[in-house]
Amino acid sequence: MKEKTLKIVVNGLEEVVDEQTTVAHLVEMHGDGDVHLIVERNGRFVYPREYGSTGVEPGDEFELVHPDFGG
Repeated sequence: MKEKTLKIVVNGLEEVVDEQTTVAHLVEMHGDGDVHLIVERNGRFVYPREYGSTGVEPGDEFELVHPDFGG
């Protein structure tokens, strides 16, 4: 059986992902292990506790931000 895919945008770049993809999958693919990673979905903050239960929809736009702490 062929998996269905959908198009989303991650950090300004269009990507094709499996329709079962969650924010947790995106963080795994793009997070580089950064525990301080900030995720926005369509301009709204996604809490880390919601990564596994938040799926993606066609046309979603995600920003994965690696904050630079320090002075």
